[in-house]
Amino acid sequence: MAITRRSFLKRAAVSSLAAASIATGVGKAAAQVSPNGSLAMLHDLNKCDGCELQDTPQCVLACRTKNAVNFPQPQQPIKDYWPQPKHEDWSKKQHITNRLTPYNWTYVQNLEVEHEGQKIKVHVPRKCMHCDNPPCSKLCPFGVNDKTVEGPVVIDTNGCFGGAKCRDVCPWHIPQRQAGVGLYLDVAPDYAGGGVMYKCDMCYDLVKQGREPACVSACPRGAIKFGPQEELRQYALDWAKENDGYVYGVDENGGTANFYISRIPFDTINDAIMEQDFDGKNGRVGMPVNIENSMNEPGNMLSGFLLAPLAGVLAAGISTYQIMKGGSDDEDKTA
Repeated sequence: MAITRRSFLKRAAVSSLAAASIATGVGKAAAQVSPNGSLAMLHDLNKCDGCELQDTPQCVLACRTKNAVNFPQPQQPIKDYWPQPKHEDWSKKQHITNRLTPYNWTYVQNLEVEHEGQKIKVHVPRKCMHCDNPPCSKLCPFGVNDKTVEGPVVIDTNGCFGGAKCRDVCPWHIPQRQAGVGLYLDVAPDYAGGGVMYKCDMCYDLVKQGREPACVSACPRGAIKFGPQEELRQYALDWAKENDGYVYGVDENGGTANFYISRIPFDTINDAIMEQDFDGKNGRVGMPVNIENSMNEPGNMLSGFLLAPLAGVLAAGISTYQIMKGGSDDEDKTA
C-alpha cells in the first residue's frame, strides 16, 4: 500500500531523535565550515558583453540546458496558496530569459550607465550569491537549504514546501517559486507550502565531480572565473587596487562566493538597475552595496534559534517520507 499522510506523520514523530541532531548542528555542519576552503565564482564585467549578437547569452543558455532535467513539471490544475487567492506558476512562461524564474536560474542585466562623462554599456550576469552565512539557510523552516562545504548554497527541492522564507530573507530575493510541485502535494496539499523554490546551485553536481559550473565553461569571453574562494577574493581585491576599480560580493551580506569586478562603481550600476522596470521580488534583482547580513539582527538570530528544532523535526520527517515513498505501508494495514 502507498504511503499515507497519517503514516508519514507517525513515522516522522519517531524521527524526533534524529531531528535533535540536526537542530543542534550535526546536520548543518557544512554551514559552519570556514569559507577559506570553499569554491567561488568571479564575474569580470569589463569582459562580459552580454553576448549582444546572440538571442540568448551563452551562460544563460548553458545553465538552462544543463538544468532542464531539474525544471519543475507542475500538477494541473494548480491550487491557490490557502488562504490566499493566488499562486505562482511559470510553467507557461518557461521561455523567459531576462529575469529569474523557476526555469531560468541566471540572466544578464543589460545596462547603460554614465561614468566620468561617458555613456558605457554594462552587462551583469545575475544569479545566487552563495553567501558565506546565508540567511536563507539559517531561517528555512523546513531545514532543506544548506551551505555546502564546497561553497554552493543548495536547496533540497525534494523536501522544499515552497514557503518562500528563503526569498523573503535574501537581500537580492533570488529564489523563485513554482506551485503545483513538491512534497506538499503528498503531505498537506491544502494547507502547507505552495510549491518548490528554485535557484542557481553553482552546478553542485559538477562541482562535486571536480568540474566547473556550466556557465563558466560556456562563456566565450572568459568573463567568469571559477576556483578557490580565497584566491578569487584576493584576485578581485588586487585587481581593484591595481586598476582603480570596484569589487562586489566580498563584503555584501557578510561575504559571498560570487564576486564581481568592474571599472564602474557598483552604486552607479545599481542606480541603472533601479531605473529599469524593477520590483524587488519580481526576479530582476538589484545590486545594492554594503548590505549587512540580516542574521546579525537580534530578531533573526532568535528566529533562527527558534526555527532550528522545527526544521530538525521537519527535515527528519521529510527524510523518513522520502525513504518510505513508493514502499509498503504495513502500519496502515493493521490499523
